[in-house]
Amino acid sequence: MPEAQRVVAAGQARSRLKERPLWKSAQSILFFAPLPEELDVWPLLIDALSLGKTVALPRFVTKTKSYVACQVRNPERDLRSGQFGIREPGDHCSNLSLNRLDLVLVPGVAFDLIGRRLGRGKGFYDRLLAAVSGTTCGVAFDQQIVREIPVAPHDVAVNCILTPTRWIEL
Repeated sequence: MPEAQRVVAAGQARSRLKERPLWKSAQSILFFAPLPEELDVWPLLIDALSLGKTVALPRFVTKTKSYVACQVRNPERDLRSGQFGIREPGDHCSNLSLNRLDLVLVPGVAFDLIGRRLGRGKGFYDRLLAAVSGTTCGVAFDQQIVREIPVAPHDVAVNCILTPTRWIEL
């Protein structure tokens, strides 16, 4: 997908999410730092902070080979390049309990219409999602929605999917 098309589509998806009651009522949101080919949710992080919501990003813990949610108050000050070259909270950022999150925005390579997600193959995000009690929302371009995703026993489905043209409740 050309960059200009990605930018327009990402703006449409962000607008769609901001209209949802789920977004409006969520007080604690786990974002992800999008890779260049992923749908850019980053402006929503800035919006959430300005609205007084608690904002978190995953931080990879090498010792346990797992992600934890860490609060971000100031993206310019709080972020660093993490284990996989992805922006993540620095060590000074406090951990948030995963069961405290109201909404978790979830990246993926692809999703199907029953909430199954194809990640990057290591299962790190699935382990994080397994401990979340709030709503998990897959974030994808329309081209990333496929008929069926193969699953493994550790895979965790999302509760809904956001695309530029659709909100899919599961």
